[in-house]
Amino acid sequence: MLAVMSEKAIALVTGANKGIGYEIAAMLGALGWSVGVGVGARDERRRTDAVAKLRAAGADAFGVPLDVTDDESVSAAARLIEERAGRLDVLVNNAGVAGGWPEAPTTVDLETVRRLVETNVIGVIRVTNAMLPLLRRSAHPRIVNQSSHVGSLALQTTPGVDLGGISGAYAPTKTFLNAVTVQYAKELSGTSILINNACPGYVATDLNGFSGTQTPEQGAATAVRLATLPDDGPTGQMFDDSGVVPW
Repeated sequence: MLAVMSEKAIALVTGANKGIGYEIAAMLGALGWSVGVGVGARDERRRTDAVAKLRAAGADAFGVPLDVTDDESVSAAARLIEERAGRLDVLVNNAGVAGGWPEAPTTVDLETVRRLVETNVIGVIRVTNAMLPLLRRSAHPRIVNQSSHVGSLALQTTPGVDLGGISGAYAPTKTFLNAVTVQYAKELSGTSILINNACPGYVATDLNGFSGTQTPEQGAATAVRLATLPDDGPTGQMFDDSGVVPW
């Protein structure tokens, strides 16, 4: 198995059973990669269905039970990839949850804030740290974190920029994620690991009640581009389909 797997890139995409995550997995699979579909252990049916659909389209997809909020689940996912491939070339931290919108900070439910931070920030740290030993074995390791324009403090404070109203929980978690990514980039400087954030745009998914103006396929494009960066590509930055997004 290792001899076969070593001939193709190995990727793990969290939250890949639907929406943007599924399209990222599909696009990487279309490149001939082997793609792990990371979906919560409680969602076995959705994970199985996504893997079957990807395989039917010709992708080399495999299921990875993965709850980003659970230490043991994440450790088990790392062991699964270790046993299957012996390394990981690309990690796409796509899994995320949203609160209400609009949502004023003066009235936001604190449990909502905790839940969003646990998934959107701590979950990314948990998965990244568990997968780093496998990424370090790759010749071209890449980490892509799904962020958002709403996490940009520069855009949030620019007069006339409409980011959809006040967000007391979701937007701050993406700002937190942006800050975490910068720190990872600083720590990993001098290594071959490139880490960047992707802004998919306003995509129609169940995260926003399918109110977005772009398709999941369009939203996946930036993450795929960052997952396939050349070795001299950028690190520690945020990008959308137009280029660099200010922090």
